[in-house]
Amino acid sequence: MTRIHIMGEGDPQLIAGLQEQGAVLVGEEEQPEALILAGMFKTLNLAQVLEANPQVKWVQLPSAGIELYAEVLGKFPDLTWTSAKGSYAKPVGEHAFALTLAALRGLKARALATSWGTEGGISLNGLRCVVVGGGGVAAEIVRLYKALDTHVTVVRRTPDPVVHADTTVAFEGLDDALEGADVVALAAAATPETRHLLNAERLTLLAEGAVVVNVGRGSLLDQSALAAALKQGTLRGAGLDVTEPEPLPDSDPLWGLENCLITPHTADTTEMVVPLLRERVLANHRRFSAGEPMLGLVDPAQGY
Repeated sequence: MTRIHIMGEGDPQLIAGLQEQGAVLVGEEEQPEALILAGMFKTLNLAQVLEANPQVKWVQLPSAGIELYAEVLGKFPDLTWTSAKGSYAKPVGEHAFALTLAALRGLKARALATSWGTEGGISLNGLRCVVVGGGGVAAEIVRLYKALDTHVTVVRRTPDPVVHADTTVAFEGLDDALEGADVVALAAAATPETRHLLNAERLTLLAEGAVVVNVGRGSLLDQSALAAALKQGTLRGAGLDVTEPEPLPDSDPLWGLENCLITPHTADTTEMVVPLLRERVLANHRRFSAGEPMLGLVDPAQGY
């Protein structure tokens, strides 16, 4: 029986599920073997609890992105760390698809319109798409794009093929992949290497009238360069669910652009996330108890 301490407000169904699997839920001072963080994007007092509990072997983080936990990961690199990466792929991929269509069709401008206006917008069918990222969200975006008549190139850390993608290349091939692309979707992890991965220079590589979508992390995109390209009209539009910083200040110029649709990091709402995280935690508890490989393993050195 695994002694587990849940940090934060635990989901009652998760608690019941763990107990049904034979877990013993304990306080932080009762020698837990595993910690489960229930607060999204909260570190709580994780470092202090780990320092006081050298017997802990496994820590489950609640989010797919783990940059918030980088410092504590670095202090305890020998623990088994798991995140929610891949768990939220379907809702986030769906949101990226919706933002893509909205940017191509100019839906923000039409939502704000108070008169009939002129026709506009283009179809996703037949376009060249680039998806940056190698995780579950990127794979789901690829699947959805390929439901239409698109050509999709995936850019990821390694050139290992992604299912449904027409082409997969490593990050070294990013510039070639972006050349003439009509759609770029960012779904990579936030690391020092991926900061402003899509910058002013690379935006110029895209096709005239291209669109950019970001559901990864705000740091992947140079927002000042994006705003300039949107104002100049070299880009048709953008759809952002993540920004830098968050919340994006009301004074940021991106808010005032009719060709930039921003959603407040709601590609995966709490209502969507809770059951998906529950499923991941219960699966990992079963695997931990059986000594099997865990899902969503984190590499502290890589940062994801």
